[in-house]
Amino acid sequence: MGHYRFEVKQAGGQVASGVLAASSMAEAGEILRRQGNVILALSPSTTAKKSGGLQLSFLGAPSLKDVLNFTSQMAVMIKAGISLRAAIEGIAEQCQNPRFKDMLDSVRKDLEGGKQLSDALARFPKTFTPLYVNMVRASEMSGSFGKMLDRIVNYLAQQMETRSMVRSAMIYPAIIGIMAVVTTTFLLTYVLPKFVTIFEGKEAALPMPTKFLLATSAILVGYWWLILGVLGAAIWAFLLLIRTPNGRLWFDAVKLKTPIFRKMFRAMYISRGLHTMGVLVNSGVPMLDVIAITAQISGNALYRTMWMQVYNSVKQGKKIAVPLLKGNMLPRSVAQMIAAGEESGRLGEVLDDVSGYYSKELRAIIKNVTALIEPLMIVMMGLVVGFIAMSIVLPIFKLSSLVK
Repeated sequence: MGHYRFEVKQAGGQVASGVLAASSMAEAGEILRRQGNVILALSPSTTAKKSGGLQLSFLGAPSLKDVLNFTSQMAVMIKAGISLRAAIEGIAEQCQNPRFKDMLDSVRKDLEGGKQLSDALARFPKTFTPLYVNMVRASEMSGSFGKMLDRIVNYLAQQMETRSMVRSAMIYPAIIGIMAVVTTTFLLTYVLPKFVTIFEGKEAALPMPTKFLLATSAILVGYWWLILGVLGAAIWAFLLLIRTPNGRLWFDAVKLKTPIFRKMFRAMYISRGLHTMGVLVNSGVPMLDVIAITAQISGNALYRTMWMQVYNSVKQGKKIAVPLLKGNMLPRSVAQMIAAGEESGRLGEVLDDVSGYYSKELRAIIKNVTALIEPLMIVMMGLVVGFIAMSIVLPIFKLSSLVK
């Protein structure tokens, strides 16, 4: 499909111009004439870029922050009375991300071609998620676009905050772990080999920890290339494994069973799922679409399976709470509150309340996890370094006493 720049005189006598999407120039002219316009100029658009919804660049992929900023600006401009096409065009002109700018230009051209905004956004599913698109589609049917944009902004902001908190909780242990590995490797490959000449010919008098470290040091120095190769292959195999359905299921199950972190992950998945579901229910999205989208963004294969069981149950005419009460992925009290919300017709309010509670609990758990991990990692690093240091120093004292 091509894009054609036009200039027409409308039925009221006003002159208008823009870009129209059509399969040919003849079709573009026919569309304009059917709208009651007199065509003054019509030519292929040289500035229109055919993206077809494909990502044109591998660099600068739009982030969640880009989408949040775009939605916030559009909400303000729509409330100010600016047309949707003009709002998107203005935001695109100020966009710093070239890839996102191309997307917004494509969305604007689709609007000029007569498409709905939800259909235009749906062409970029990696940037505008099904949740985003369905909320926009619901607002198009209800006529409450401005209010819906505010809901989307609040949802995206909370998702960014949750993601930031979880990442912050994981960064510190990762840094300490890397420092421990680097320090240990330095001691074994640079410091310990300098003591080999001291211990030569006295291997029988060396304690077992020292012998173990000397052997480890020799392997690291002599076969570092093989170790790096094996480590790289192991990481590559792990990444391939978690991309398979069974591998992802295993990894997601491990996250829910790992001590210290399991409560954090459980609270995060419950909060994300219920918050998404509540936002969609309050936005007027059909229930089956609500559950399907909730399953898609759950972030964990086990919770995705749970929500798909709910989807199949609702499709058969049953209540949402029926499979939730039978399973063990949600606390029974949460499933009972969802059942009460269904019976009273206040499901959206109940979901908002429960997701708000778990959001607060997630913050508290993250603080507790961080407070627990910091001293634990420091102690572990101290034990490793201390073990290496004592394995080096003790034989020296022992050998010196034998000489005396």
